[in-house]
Amino acid sequence: MTTLTVEKLTGSVGAEVTGVDAGRLTHDAGLIDAILAALEDNGVLVFRGLYLEPAAQVAFCARLGAIDHSNDGRHPVSGIYPVTLDASKNSGATYLRATFDWHIDGCTPVDDEYPLKATILTAKQVADSGGETEFANSYAAYDALSDEEKDRFGRLRVVHSLEASQRRIEPDPSLAQLARWRARRTSEHPLVWTHRSGRRSLVLGASADHVVGMDLDAGRALLEQLLDRATVPERVYSHDWSIGDTVVWDNSGVLHRAAPYPLDSPREMLRTTVLGEEPIR
Repeated sequence: MTTLTVEKLTGSVGAEVTGVDAGRLTHDAGLIDAILAALEDNGVLVFRGLYLEPAAQVAFCARLGAIDHSNDGRHPVSGIYPVTLDASKNSGATYLRATFDWHIDGCTPVDDEYPLKATILTAKQVADSGGETEFANSYAAYDALSDEEKDRFGRLRVVHSLEASQRRIEPDPSLAQLARWRARRTSEHPLVWTHRSGRRSLVLGASADHVVGMDLDAGRALLEQLLDRATVPERVYSHDWSIGDTVVWDNSGVLHRAAPYPLDSPREMLRTTVLGEEPIR
């Protein structure tokens, strides 16, 4: 298997990959296994100054798994989704303000899709202030629990909804907004995700609305407490973007969020997502 030059960025999550160019990502037959292994070990891989073209980004991601094309139409290249608050570039920009809160992509699927396997961002434009992307290791969050907590939390189930994440940015929604949010069905997941690998992670974030069978306020307080513990500064990697950077992360084991930036910022990330291969169970 091809080896990678990988340097850890924090003790918990994130590593920088050097010595790899766009051509190797799309053509080196042995590289993908090495990248997947590094992603398993580190959760987040950073390729600084890669300047990956959109078509090459999609070709690279297709080597990691099946590409999500559900948001096609907002960029000339199929498989690319522009992450921007500029509504002229993305008509769903209003919803993207929810990315300022910690989340895992795909906890509120439209149908029965699994959470995404991996997400890839390339920086086309960056914010003058703010706009970093922050990552926290949800495997490490589980590992840090006491044995008693692992046993107790392993029996809990959590309801996730689009409404829960959107209420964080629109706490007083109109009836029309509520109707749009509630058109997306809720999903119920275990709080502890037991992966096929045998590893366990916590399923937390903005979409987590309440704990099944618990008092509403008590359950929400527990979810917030666990999220706070998972995202203490010493467990977070914050990527300060430069144009041309590419970052790949394991969506099934990593929480992420964008640091706030001005609503009129030119910040634009080009995103490609790899479809999930295992359910939360």
